[in-house]
Amino acid sequence: MRTPPRTLCHHLTTATPGTTVTLEGWVHRRRELARVTFLVLRDRSGLAQVVLPAGTPVPPEETTVRVTGTATANEQAPGGVEVTDATVEALTEPAATPPAELWRPALDVSLPTLLDHAPVLWRHPAQRARWELAAASLRGFRATLDGLGFTEVATPKLVASATESGANVFPVDYFGRPAYLAQSPQFHKQQLVGVFERVYEVGPVFRAEPHDTVRHLAEYRSLDVELGFIRDHHDVLAVLREVLAGMVEAIRAQGSAVERTGAVVPDVPERIPVIHFADALRLVGAPADEPDLAPEHERALGAWALAEHGSDFVAVEGYPMAKRPFYTHPWTGAGRRRSASEAEAPEGSNSFDLLFRGLELVTGGQRLHRESEYDAAIRARGEDPADYASYLQAFRHGMPPHGGFAIGLERWVARLVEAANVREVTLFPRDLHRLTP
Repeated sequence: MRTPPRTLCHHLTTATPGTTVTLEGWVHRRRELARVTFLVLRDRSGLAQVVLPAGTPVPPEETTVRVTGTATANEQAPGGVEVTDATVEALTEPAATPPAELWRPALDVSLPTLLDHAPVLWRHPAQRARWELAAASLRGFRATLDGLGFTEVATPKLVASATESGANVFPVDYFGRPAYLAQSPQFHKQQLVGVFERVYEVGPVFRAEPHDTVRHLAEYRSLDVELGFIRDHHDVLAVLREVLAGMVEAIRAQGSAVERTGAVVPDVPERIPVIHFADALRLVGAPADEPDLAPEHERALGAWALAEHGSDFVAVEGYPMAKRPFYTHPWTGAGRRRSASEAEAPEGSNSFDLLFRGLELVTGGQRLHRESEYDAAIRARGEDPADYASYLQAFRHGMPPHGGFAIGLERWVARLVEAANVREVTLFPRDLHRLTP
């Protein structure tokens, strides 16, 4: 006799009392009392309670099992329904004791323990919920851009040259020729603006930077966007605002994961506050010739945005050209009067960083789009434009004014759940010290 089709734990609440159901999942917890034994089963959808006669053998926690029994109403059970008169069939050998008790509400382990035992400890419902928020963010990212007429693309991760800095790439032996893991899809996504006008990509990027901080990874998921026929970087920032709103909306729909992580989901304002880089330096008390914002400056600006604008987000525009890649468009003033701080600042750019809760989350802006501009910019770096021939060919055949941005997915989730270290929300992080699991 065949068992009934599988019922997920979440759907047990809709089962008609008295009907036979079959659950499959992991033994989340066993509780043996004098008159009864409780088995809490876990699957991808949640938890379910199974009631067994006292003394019934139950496999160790984390063993995968099949449970067949009767759906029975019980207000004290998860969802108000439990399984009684059940049989338990182990689907594998008894599981070894996990490195932490996964049935406890919080996963109280050190970061090294979490990373060393990631394949098992990510099973904890609260830990798993962190990546469920990442997955929801990806759904919102894609759905928003699809609705705005973007085309999803896939670009190479093996490239012939560095995108931004030759010192920060991972070299690869490519059939006897030198190649590199891509730092970003920047060159290719720009070229594809000449094909599709609006493109986006979700993929890994690789940075061989010797950072050993709580915010950096050697490999992370980058959410890249590029769009054509813009006026300046404010058009790019407007699309970024829509994307963030779509990601937040998708996260709110993932109510169970939000609850399990305790995440405080931000409100995305209709207009993200914008401050010029020079004014930002003045606001945080940094020297006027500072070329970049330090982490403490970002935190101060985040506090200012929250206090002055009620926003978890703030965009800093007009970064010095000296700190931006060569393809960045110089500052055009964006149609507004320069402040006193701007007038004294070094040459700025039509670019921005978006800070989320006091941490840089996004870099974006307008790019150069004329071949002559690239020729001058590359020569100014002391390089030969011929070395960029495959990249520049698109600009020789007519490219629209364009720009884009990139969001670091793991950094977004880390700030969302207020994790102390980005590795806490990365499934299998890669950094200076870790190449396994």
